[in-house]
Amino acid sequence: MQGVSRMLQLVFLLGLELGLEGALPPPCDSQIYCTGELLRQVQMAKLFQDDKHFVDMPLTKAPDQVLSDFNELLHSSGGNISQDHLKTFVNEHFKDPGEEMETWIPEDWKPSPKFLQSISDSRLQAWAEDLHNIWKKLGRKMKLDVSNQPDRYSLIYVAHPFVVPGGRFIEFYYWDSYWVIEGLLLSDMAGTVKGMLQNFLDMVKRYGHIPNGGRVYYLQRSQPPLLTLMMDRYLAYTDDLTFLRENIGILDLELDFWMRNKSVNISHEGKNYILNRYYVPYGGPRPESYSKDQELAELLPEDARESLWSELKAGGESGWDFSSRWFVGSNYLFDTKISRVVPVDLNAFLCQAEELLANFHTKLGNTNMAQNYLAAQAQRKAAMKALLWNDILGSWFDFHLETGKQNRAFYPSNLSPLWAGCFSDLDTVRKNVKYLEDNKILTYSHGIPASLQISDQQWDFPNAWAPLQDLVIKGLADSGSAQAQEVAFQLAQNWIRTNFAVYQKNKAMYEKYDISTDTGEPGGGGEYKVQEGFGWTNGVALQYLARYGNRLTSRSGPMLPSTSWLLLALLLLGLFC
Repeated sequence: MQGVSRMLQLVFLLGLELGLEGALPPPCDSQIYCTGELLRQVQMAKLFQDDKHFVDMPLTKAPDQVLSDFNELLHSSGGNISQDHLKTFVNEHFKDPGEEMETWIPEDWKPSPKFLQSISDSRLQAWAEDLHNIWKKLGRKMKLDVSNQPDRYSLIYVAHPFVVPGGRFIEFYYWDSYWVIEGLLLSDMAGTVKGMLQNFLDMVKRYGHIPNGGRVYYLQRSQPPLLTLMMDRYLAYTDDLTFLRENIGILDLELDFWMRNKSVNISHEGKNYILNRYYVPYGGPRPESYSKDQELAELLPEDARESLWSELKAGGESGWDFSSRWFVGSNYLFDTKISRVVPVDLNAFLCQAEELLANFHTKLGNTNMAQNYLAAQAQRKAAMKALLWNDILGSWFDFHLETGKQNRAFYPSNLSPLWAGCFSDLDTVRKNVKYLEDNKILTYSHGIPASLQISDQQWDFPNAWAPLQDLVIKGLADSGSAQAQEVAFQLAQNWIRTNFAVYQKNKAMYEKYDISTDTGEPGGGGEYKVQEGFGWTNGVALQYLARYGNRLTSRSGPMLPSTSWLLLALLLLGLFC
């Protein structure tokens, strides 16, 4: 631990130089967008179908004037403002969401990127060109007034244009952007990627971490830490070591944020381990889901409500908002206890980041820092193997802190250590493939489900999500096992056919898909309607089209994994692996 402690000390000193103290982010102090009576009254009156609409509305006046006018209205109405008066007040004091941004066509967008030529199926090639065109629809640039008068906006100003997910998500989001960046690089748009990376690095310099998304009400929480991986993908495309050298300290600081604020000590079978969890120690309803959080909390005793709201914010930090994965004690949302779970994927992401940072420091000649990161990774891998790995079942599983037991349910995140490259020996790969077979995951023709649990939450069955496909497929594809590589291709083929079939019907890409139907449909469940766009879905589809373009087909055939053909092929491959 001595080397790791020295590394954290160096990072802490760097943070002091930048004015950061390594503490948790402070609660947002906006009495309009984050807390206060105005927010409560408007959201509980349900003036808008989606609570996010209100907290995305820019102000027409200075916030002090808006609050003064509201307090006058509150006083004149005896504390009971009618819905009509609230509507009038909002119309006078707020503008429509999105007016603070402009649609932006990236300067480095060009028609027909190189990878299109590698796609053999003409229908898929035409579709890939459509996906490449979507980047122009998802580009955004902030108006300078957001910088000049930041207190009139919930939007956090960033200097460089960016690509948004789409639909209701009209600002940048943290983990979404990794898969967007993968797609942009395939589209030869490294300049756009560099700008997005600089925005995130600026967030770390300003706040000590990257918020969930580009709004002040997201500042209390982050999202899965993929910034180091984004930098790695950009460097693989550009070899821009100058950019890395300028920002290596900021990458160190972001990892330090997770280690200082989101780590947990675990005593297990006489040994002590340190791993990470999602954790947001702030109560109050989420501003963008205020009425839903308030109504859910009313099902609990009053003294349990702040804890629930903290857990719901941690769910937002995980990216899986929400899932049976986080339920403890029942199958209901009010039993979300994410802070008591040590997630496989979070620790896989950090394990990967530690190795990448070691590689970065080695390239820059910082030998001591590189060695310290490798020591930190070795300790994490030992902890993951002791607490999260199950050799009998052949997979990793989330660990419950209160029970000291693994959650044996299936989630695609269970295979994320393979995706992260932290565990890739052939025996582990073979067990991972058998784990998928044992859970009948290869029988789903339209994608890998988020779970096998039906809960009405959007990160459960029957929904399938692009990033979760990648957490399984990339790890198998990059392994040294021919059997695993063939499974990866078949899973990618299924996902591409689902995306393509739905696109042919609706001319749209979606954030998630319902894979329980015969052909696949847009997904459902959760707190809002399924959204079109869609950044990470486009990015993952482009990855598979680029990787398997000479093999993928647009039409259903005898190659779906539910057929006996694939099972026979896997059996034969297994004989030679």
